[in-house]
Amino acid sequence: MEVTGFFTAIIIGLIIGALGRLVVPGKQNIPIWLTLLIGVVAAILGTLVAGALGVDDTRGVDWIELAIQVAFAAIGVTIAAGAYGRRRIP
Repeated sequence: MEVTGFFTAIIIGLIIGALGRLVVPGKQNIPIWLTLLIGVVAAILGTLVAGALGVDDTRGVDWIELAIQVAFAAIGVTIAAGAYGRRRIP
C-alpha cells in the first residue's frame, strides 16, 4: 500500500466511523482512535461484501457499498460502546 492509500484509508475510515456513530442512537463513550479503527475495518469489510454481491463498481457514487460500510460501522460502534462502557469503573 502506498502512503497516499494509507492516508486515504484513514480519511475514509474517519468518515465511515463518524457516520456509523451518527446512525447509532444515544451517546457512545468511545475514543476517536477506536472510531477510526472501526471505520477503517468497516470500510474494508463493506468493500469486500459489496464486491461479493457485485455492487462495488457502479456508475457514479456507490451508494449500496457506502450503506453496507456504514452498517458495519454502526454495528462495530455499538459493540465497542457496549464493551468499552462495561470496562470503565464509575
